[in-house]
Amino acid sequence: MKIPVLRATVLAAVCSFTAPAQLSVRWEELNAIDFVKAIERAQGVCVLPIGIIEKHGPHLPMGTDLINVRYISLHASEQEYALVFPEYYFGQIFEAKHEPGTVAYSARLQLELLQETAGEMARNGCKKILIVNGHGGNNHLLPYFAQAQLDSPKDYVVYVFSRAPYPPGRPPMRSKADGHAGESETSHTLISRPDLVKLDQAGVQSGANRNRIDLPSSVYTGIGWYGKYPEHYAGDGAVATKELGEFDMKASISSIATAIRAIKSDQNSLKLQNEFFEKSKKPLETRQ
Repeated sequence: MKIPVLRATVLAAVCSFTAPAQLSVRWEELNAIDFVKAIERAQGVCVLPIGIIEKHGPHLPMGTDLINVRYISLHASEQEYALVFPEYYFGQIFEAKHEPGTVAYSARLQLELLQETAGEMARNGCKKILIVNGHGGNNHLLPYFAQAQLDSPKDYVVYVFSRAPYPPGRPPMRSKADGHAGESETSHTLISRPDLVKLDQAGVQSGANRNRIDLPSSVYTGIGWYGKYPEHYAGDGAVATKELGEFDMKASISSIATAIRAIKSDQNSLKLQNEFFEKSKKPLETRQ
């Protein structure tokens, strides 16, 4: 009477062991065999979340941008399958070089490394690369990088995700001004890594705008951020809530998933890119 029970137990164990595992969306977790399957399932769409290593007020971790952008990118890619590149933090952060822990690479290296990373991703089957930015200091760098792809022929397309406006129903903000390490960003980190948030330290420094440079809003200068926020803290993280964090993170995840879905369906960008490169060889023949 014990033999059938034993056989059933062994059979269940074997089935459990041999059952195909779900493909991870994390590039670094896949073996070579599963990587090929992942590229096929993702239809060549890969996500490159970009963060940074910098001070985030007195209460958030250095890697806040990296942690949060990977959180929403990974969850979005689980909703609409795409392959997510490993942790990448080689962006623009010169404005925080005076703060401890900041890692600021040269402008030349930032662009070269990003270009080579995109090229290596494409060589491995990522013909549609979606860059998701998690750091405000990259807001000018990444669109420029996307535009620079037209410098020479590519067999892949680079897309840059810009966060869509939050949908109706967002919990009201409790702070009058919100920015770097402020109410929103702190609320987001309460969702992605609550164990790293130290709300009791959020008031140790001030996130108020000092307005130390008197220039019209139409004039930009690189030292402008330091003139406003010398402690690299903008807003009030002490009033952050999980309610706000949950709403924002879910909205961002949904927006990225929608973007991935649209990119999978995009059949025109690469065709137009190739058409452009052909015309750029003989600009005088372009019809006027």
